[in-house]
Amino acid sequence: MPHDDSHATPIADYAVLGDGFSCALVSRHGSVDWLCLPDFDSPACFAALLGTPDNGRWLLTVPDAHTVTRSYRGDSFVLETTYTSATGRARVVDVMPAGDGRADLVREITVLEGTVTIEHEWVVRFGYGAYEPWVHRIEDDHASGRHAILAISGPDAILLRGTRLPHASDHRHHDRFQASAGETLTFSSTWTPSWAPTPEPLSVPDRIAETAGLWHDWARRSDYRGPHREALVRSLLVLRLLTSVKTGGIVAAATTSLPEEMGGERNWDYRFCWLRDAAMTLEALLESGYHDETTQWRDWLLRAVAGNPDDLQIMYGIDGRRDLPESELDHLPGYAGSRPVRIGNAAVNQVQNDVLGEVMLALDMARDAGLHDSVDSWSLQRHLVQALISHWDRPDRGIWEVRGPERDFVHSRVMSWVAIDRAIRAVEVHGLPGPVEAWKQVRGEIHAQVMERGWNEELGSFVQYYGAGHTDASLLQMAQVGFLDATDPRFLGTVAAIRATLMDDAGFTRRYETEHTADGLAGDESPFLVCSFWMVDALARSGDVDAASDMLDRLVASANDLGLMAEQFDAQADRMTGNFPQAFSHLGLVRAVHSLDRAVAAREASLVPCEVGS
Repeated sequence: MPHDDSHATPIADYAVLGDGFSCALVSRHGSVDWLCLPDFDSPACFAALLGTPDNGRWLLTVPDAHTVTRSYRGDSFVLETTYTSATGRARVVDVMPAGDGRADLVREITVLEGTVTIEHEWVVRFGYGAYEPWVHRIEDDHASGRHAILAISGPDAILLRGTRLPHASDHRHHDRFQASAGETLTFSSTWTPSWAPTPEPLSVPDRIAETAGLWHDWARRSDYRGPHREALVRSLLVLRLLTSVKTGGIVAAATTSLPEEMGGERNWDYRFCWLRDAAMTLEALLESGYHDETTQWRDWLLRAVAGNPDDLQIMYGIDGRRDLPESELDHLPGYAGSRPVRIGNAAVNQVQNDVLGEVMLALDMARDAGLHDSVDSWSLQRHLVQALISHWDRPDRGIWEVRGPERDFVHSRVMSWVAIDRAIRAVEVHGLPGPVEAWKQVRGEIHAQVMERGWNEELGSFVQYYGAGHTDASLLQMAQVGFLDATDPRFLGTVAAIRATLMDDAGFTRRYETEHTADGLAGDESPFLVCSFWMVDALARSGDVDAASDMLDRLVASANDLGLMAEQFDAQADRMTGNFPQAFSHLGLVRAVHSLDRAVAAREASLVPCEVGS
C-alpha cells in the first residue's frame, strides 16, 4: 500500500532542545513528540514522532492560534514560541536545563495579551511508547500542600510538577482552560530512577536564564566573524548539543528511524557514536576555534577502543560500549508509515577502512592547534595505523555502510592513505616516534593503486569502487584531505561527473546512484546534505567561487526557521528527510563556509595590484 504522510508533522516543524545528556523534539504547535531519558540512546518516553499521541507526548499549546512564530533565545537552545489567536497572545518557553546533571524538561507559558485557551496534555509511555506506566497523584515531598503526578514503570519514573496539573482521562492527563494577560504557568517533567527519592523542584525562571547563559558563553568562543555567521554558529551549537557532557561521545543524530525515503525501509538508529562522524565534528569545531572538546573526545576514544587494535569498531555507544544489537519495534507504525522502526545498528559489525583516516585527520588538526599527544594517545594511533596497514587492501562496506557486497571502495582507499599520511606528518612535523620510512612506502602503494584502478578513463572520473562505471559523492573529499590537488584535471573531471549524475537542479547532491549501487536495500533516497556541502567545498577549492557561493546560499536556505537540518533534503517535495538534527549536515555546513571564505580571500588577494618596485 502507498504510504500516507498527510498526518505526519513535517520534520522541519520540529525544534530541538538538549542538556548535554539527551534531546527533545518539540513541534511548532507545542507537542514534545520525542524524548529519551536520561541519555540520547535511552528508550523514549515520548515517542509520538514514530507513532501517534498514544505512544507518548507532552502537548502545551494554544489550540485556536492562527499565527505561530518561534525562535531560540539568542545563541541558545531556549525555545520561545508565540501563539496569536483571535482573542489574545501567549508565549511558551521550552528548555532542558543544562549544567546541573539532572534530567528535566521545563515549559513556561505566559499570556501576553487578552485571553487565550490553553491545552495541556501529558501522555507518558516508556519503552519507545510500548508501556503504559502506573500514573497517580502524590503529595509533593518538597512542597507542602502541593501535588505532583508520578508515572512509574520498571526502572523509570517521571514526575510532573506544575502551576495547574492536568486531570486523568482515558489513560492520559489532559486539561483545557482559559488564561488572561499577565498570567504565567510553569511545568516541569523530571526523570529519575524509579527507586530514587523525588528531586527538589526547580526555580524555573532561574534555570531558564542560567541555561541560556551557558549556551551563550559557549557560542561566544567561536572566532568566526564572516558571512553566514548565524548559520555557522547554530551548526556549531548543534554539534555541541549532540556531544555527551558525561562521556565526551558525539552522537550522529538525536533520533532513530526518520526515513530517508517516505514510506521506505531506509530507517536507521543514529543515536550512537560513529568514529567517522565524531572525527569530522571535531574538525569542524577545531576550524572554528574550539579546542577543549578535542581532548574530551580523545579521552573517550582511548577508552572506547582500548584493547586489541584489530577489534576496532566503526561505532560505539555513548559510554563506549561495543554491543549495539539491531532490532525492530513492531508496535510503532513509523514516521509517515515508514517501517521498520529500528533501534540499535547492525552496521557496528561492518568493516569500513575509511574510518581511521578521519580519526587521524582530526587528531592531526588537533596537534596543529596545539593539543599535545600523551604517550598513550600516540601509542594508540601507532597501533591503529599498523593494524590498518595489514588490511587496507581488503574489500569493505565503505563510508555509506552498504548492506550489499563488500567492494574495493575508492573512498576507503583514499582515507587509508590519509591515515598513514597523517601518521607520517605526526613524526615529521610534530616529532613523534614512528617507522616513517615503512609508512611512506605503504602510503605510496595506496596512492599508486588508486590512481591506476580507481580512475575510469571513459567516464573521465574516479569511480565508486574498482571496476565500477559510476561515481560517488564521497570522492569530493579527495582534494579536501590532500590526496589530489583541487586543480588536478582528474579531480575536476570527478567533480564534473558527480555534478552531471548525482546533483539535482537545485544543487542538492545524492550519495550515489541507488540503481547502480548494490546497497542491499529497496527504494531510493533523497540527496544528502553533507554531500551537497562537500560539493561547495570542492568548487571553492578548485576556484569556482561564484558557483560555490550560489550553492551554499541555497543549502543554507534549506534549513528550517531555527537553522536546523536533517540528514537529507528533497528539493522536489520541499521537505527534510532522515534523522534530525543531523551532525553530518551541520558539520558539512561549517566546513563549507570556512572553505568558501578561504577561496574568496584568495581570489581577492590575487586581484590586489602590486605596487611598482614591490
